[in-house]
Amino acid sequence: MPSRAKFDLRFSRRSLCAHSAFTFIEVMAAMVITSIAGAVLLLGVTTSMEDTQQSMYKTIADGLAAQLMDEIVGGRYMEFNGSAYNTTLGPDSGESTAGPRSAFDDIDDYNGISFKPPVDAYNVALGKEDDAGGTRDPNFCVTANFLTRWKETVTVSYASSTDYSTKLTSGTSDYRIIEVKIYYTDQTKGDRELAVLRRTVAYVAPIAAN
Repeated sequence: MPSRAKFDLRFSRRSLCAHSAFTFIEVMAAMVITSIAGAVLLLGVTTSMEDTQQSMYKTIADGLAAQLMDEIVGGRYMEFNGSAYNTTLGPDSGESTAGPRSAFDDIDDYNGISFKPPVDAYNVALGKEDDAGGTRDPNFCVTANFLTRWKETVTVSYASSTDYSTKLTSGTSDYRIIEVKIYYTDQTKGDRELAVLRRTVAYVAPIAAN
């Protein structure tokens, strides 16, 4: 029969081994939990960053759409001394959908335009333009390539006289729908439509002089 001292020594060694093994399990469990928590945290941060980026892109798209729409509706409804019921909507002779838009003098000239990256009426890239056909001081320009993935398009069509939001597939009316769309080209998803701005305008015939 082992002595009391030897029994106590063996008991202590067993206790130490058991305690060591349990500590190792605890460490492994803690590492697993930490890894899972880290992955969840990283996913949350990534999602938050993506949401923030999307919000920023949406704000930029809304601004681009509003700016272009303001430019369009600032023009005449139709060509000077022309017809308000012209069946062909688009740039006239001497004008082009490729710009510069400074030659456009009525709303339907904008039909079919598409610019990537967005430009002003003088064909100067947005973020560098001075609204007079020139460029800004470099210190007041956006960073290089900031808007290179952005695209803006415009369609102008006649609207139904009974439903101003419905485009006519043929014929004319006293109403036109102007539709501005802004896209962002994603490297993996392609063109993503971020903003659509619509406005219906009406033709009011001049009052004949008595």
